Parts: sequence; C-alpha cells; structure tokens
Amino acid sequence: MELLDTLIVGAGISGLSLAHALHKEATNPSSLKILVAESQGRVGGNITTVTAGGFLWEEGPNSFSPTPELMKLAVDVGLKQELIFADRKLPRFVYWQKKLQPVPMTPPAMIQSQLLSFPGKLRALFGALGFVAPAMGAGLSQQGNEETVSQFFRRHLGQEVMQRLVEPFVSGVYAGDPQQLSAAAAFGRVAKMADLGGGLMAGALLSAKNRPKKMPADPNVPKTRPGELGSFKQGLKALPEAIAAELGDRVKLNWHLTRLDRTERETYIAVFSTPDGQQEVEARTVVLTTPAYVTADLLQPLQPEVTSALQAFTYPTVACVVLAYPQSDVKEKLVGFGNLIPRGQGIRTLGTIWTSSLFADRTPAGWHTLTSFIGGATDSEIGNLDSEEIVREVHRDLSRILLKPDVPQPKVLAVNVWKRAIPQYNLGHFDRLQQIDEGLKSLPGLYLCSNYVGGVALGDCVRRGSDLAREVGDYLQNKQSDTRSI
Repeated sequence: MELLDTLIVGAGISGLSLAHALHKEATNPSSLKILVAESQGRVGGNITTVTAGGFLWEEGPNSFSPTPELMKLAVDVGLKQELIFADRKLPRFVYWQKKLQPVPMTPPAMIQSQLLSFPGKLRALFGALGFVAPAMGAGLSQQGNEETVSQFFRRHLGQEVMQRLVEPFVSGVYAGDPQQLSAAAAFGRVAKMADLGGGLMAGALLSAKNRPKKMPADPNVPKTRPGELGSFKQGLKALPEAIAAELGDRVKLNWHLTRLDRTERETYIAVFSTPDGQQEVEARTVVLTTPAYVTADLLQPLQPEVTSALQAFTYPTVACVVLAYPQSDVKEKLVGFGNLIPRGQGIRTLGTIWTSSLFADRTPAGWHTLTSFIGGATDSEIGNLDSEEIVREVHRDLSRILLKPDVPQPKVLAVNVWKRAIPQYNLGHFDRLQQIDEGLKSLPGLYLCSNYVGGVALGDCVRRGSDLAREVGDYLQNKQSDTRSI
C-alpha cells in the first residue's frame, strides 16, 4: 500500500482549491502524493450547472464575488478568457408592501429611498453615528452575551433596516433565521467595525485606516470593481472541472469513505467503497471537506467531542426552482440582479435571481429565466412538498411580483430540493468551533475544511483551501519522514 502525503475527502470547491494549492506550493510537486476522493460521480459539490434547450442555469451557487484568491485560481487553471461579469450597476430590489423597491446602495440613494420611512432613516443615521444603546439584558445573558443578527441590527440601525434590508439579505445568503443566527459569526466584519469604533460609521472609517496595504496586483489577473458578480461562459462548473482536469488521476469519483482509523505510526487508514470494490488508503494527513453531519459520523470512533460539536450544526432545506417565461408574460422589462422578499409580505419565496438579466446568452431569445429559492430556516415545511407543489408556490409568488395577471404555467427547467442546504452560523457558533479545535489536537494531521467554518461563499471556500494548504504543507515538512511505501 502506497503512503500518501495528503488524502482530501470531497471534490467540492474547498477540496479542489486545497489540492491545487498543495500541488502548486510543493517544493517538488512531482513527488507530492495527493488523492482527492469524491463520493459523487462528478466534481463541484453544490455547484450544479445545467444546460438544455438553449438554456444554461445554476441549481446551487449562481455567481461569485471576485475575491483575489478566486480570481487567481481561475487564471491559474486556464479560465482567464472564460470569465464573465454582470454589470455592477444593475439594481437589487426588495419586495415591500406589494412594490419592488430598489435597495439603496449609496447615502444619497438611502435619503431618497421609499423603502424606509423618514423616522426609519433618521434612526439608522443616528445608530450609524454611534448613538447606540449597549447590548445588555437578561435575554442576552442567557445567550452567553452573544447577540443574534436581529438583536444587533435592531440595536444599531433600527427595526426598519433590520426587517426591510437585513432580513431579506439573510434569507438570500444563509436561508437563515435572523433570530437564531449569530451576528458575530454571520456578519463578522460588521460586528468588528461596531466594536472598533463604537458605531458602524466610525468603525468603518477606522477599519479602512488600519487596513494593511494591498500587495501589488498580479498583472495576469483581470481587474474587477466593487459590486461585480462573476461566473464563467459555461457556468460555475467550469472552475471545479478545470481544477480536476489539472489534477488528473489524483481525483477519484464514486469513492465513498466508510471508515477512518488512526495507526500507531500516526498515519490514517481510510476505507472506501468504490465501483471496483473496497479500497484502503493510508495517508500522513487527511482533510475532510465533507458537510458537518457527514464528518460527525466519520469521526465518532476517533473523537466523540468533535462529533458532538459537528452534530450541533443545522442545515435547513432549500429548494432551487428555475422557471422560464416568455418575455410577454412579464409586467415590465427585467433589468437588475433580482429581488428579495422580507418575511411577512404574504410571499413564501425567499428571493428570485433574474438570471436572464444577470448574464447574457444563457436564455433563448424571447424568454426570461428566473431562479427562485424557497424554504430555509423559517419554512421547514417546504421539504414536505413534492416538485409540482413547490412550482405552484413559486409561480403564484412570481405572479404577484413580476408577472402579468393570469399567465399560463411556466416552462419548468429545474426543481432541486437541497434537503440539507446551507450550514447555519447560529448562536454558539464560535464555541462549537473551539470545541472542534480542542478535539482535533488529539488527531494531529487531520484537518476539517468546509463551509461551516469561515464563510459559505465560493470566495470563502477558495481562500480557506489556500490557507489550509500552507498549514498542511508545514505539517508535512516538519513531520519526521516515514518510508513512503509499505
């Protein structure tokens, strides 16, 4: 049995980014032995790009913010000419009191916005300037002095901002419940600004002043501007597929990890169920990029304390519904990123991406494609509906917001029900991560790298994989060399 340097379990964007970084940063890449094992028959994890009948759509993540790490990775794997970006000037909308209201993106737009009342704007201004009551109370003490997203933003910016701007954003990013999400975990940068300056505006200014100078830009990486969203000409799947192609036979598909053991030599034995029967692999280091609930089961025999913390993460059910309508069915020309819907508006759908407005050439002429998300932490019942029932719910909501009266049923491109969609950064998040870190000290060489740690966006996943590659590389370098084969 050959001894691997690193076994990576999971070929989503986290695992593939890690493998790419390990291979690239290795002193002698040809001698570094890496294996990426994926239980599915394809790479990409939640990235699900589909094409059919002249349509191209996504059933998981729909785009990415062009972070430096993600852009560099795309260029490294040969996708520079495949990058596309949506017009950053496209407006975002919130559906409030039966009207689509543009989200104010600048101070002048905030002043003119009809989304907030005059008292609501005044309350937000005073809060941003630092006129904020301290976080206190019996309820907060019971929460370990940790504020929820709802508590934090109501305290700083008022009820209107919380309900009409923050809550729909939370639905769009986490499909979460603002009364359960931890403000410090889900909005870490904003919470730190408030702590730094006493108010959000002062904190933002101080953060900008104290921000370390940027490294010189890589001239080979295309420049982007704030607010842009990116993808690839053939959809997001282009990135994981390009990384996998670069890794070649180091990636194994349909390999399902059934057991993980630690040896007396401080290596790990992984047992896989594969199309060719049971396979055993030994590795100096193992990185699990699997969801928390999968990782919990794998680590139960090795570290029950880590398993206990992992089991506390919740993943609500979310359905991605992709529908196509003739342009004549839409009330007005759709120009924008899409719309989000606060709870309490009589609309069950969380939000809709105006896919055909966002990226050109993904929809046949004369059609609009709308990608809607429904369910989440505040609507667990969505998992009990079948596909036809979910389509009816979404079509009814779209009829109230975007469509003309009495339009016929749409062309249904996809109904993908993610039974366990997005990990929730709920109260106690940092305590859980600390418990995991403490438990992993007894398992040197074993690492966790998934979106329940450090952000759920694609850019977060790429950054996390790149950062961990350095840690794994240092461990391998410092560890006394064993014989490479048994």
